[in-house]
Amino acid sequence: MKTLGLIGGIGPESTIDYYRLLISGYREETGGTSPPVIINSVDLKRLLAWMNADQLPNVVDYLSVEISKLHKAGADFGALASNTPHIVFSELQERSPIPLISIVEATCERVKELGYKIVALFGTRFTMQARFYPDVFKNAGLELVLPSPDQQNYIHEKYMGELLNNQFLPETRERILQIADDLKQLYGVEGLILGGTELPLLLRAEEHNGIRLLDTSRIHVDRLLHELLS
Repeated sequence: MKTLGLIGGIGPESTIDYYRLLISGYREETGGTSPPVIINSVDLKRLLAWMNADQLPNVVDYLSVEISKLHKAGADFGALASNTPHIVFSELQERSPIPLISIVEATCERVKELGYKIVALFGTRFTMQARFYPDVFKNAGLELVLPSPDQQNYIHEKYMGELLNNQFLPETRERILQIADDLKQLYGVEGLILGGTELPLLLRAEEHNGIRLLDTSRIHVDRLLHELLS
């Protein structure tokens, strides 16, 4: 039986959601058995400070140590329960003593399965402005659309100021969905990647005005369950 090691705490609410989804999905497939999961909850404040200062080598060093702790605790493979740290996923994968399963690769596979060609990406500013999503999707022949700079600032500020503090306000939900509508009108987007694992806690529906809302947490969990059950 394989054991999953999860880097959590980035942020705590989405880590709880990951755990619930893992338990529910595994029990459904095994007739009530619970999955072997080890969670290492890391320091979000420290990570955000380094990212804001563009000190990504510190992020790599810190998370590499935390992944090694999961390995020593008995994890056979690992994952980051958040989109933003995937900005250094390649570096972490190279240094990791266990295989890591990427939320970005899993999401790209799901978009291809759905047959979509044009999708939008919402998340933190780090996620929307980095290359880790665009590069993976470009290599798969998919078009990735981003909000305007002002819209990115709005999403980022609400993410940091509200969502990471467990605040999910109706007016924020309405404005973010309006941005999605704008991108559909401008670019014909078929799906919206909720590229921040707190966003599905704000946008609970699976669809909005013909736009499929792609919950990266659930997509990632599905891929992790496949590995656990293989």
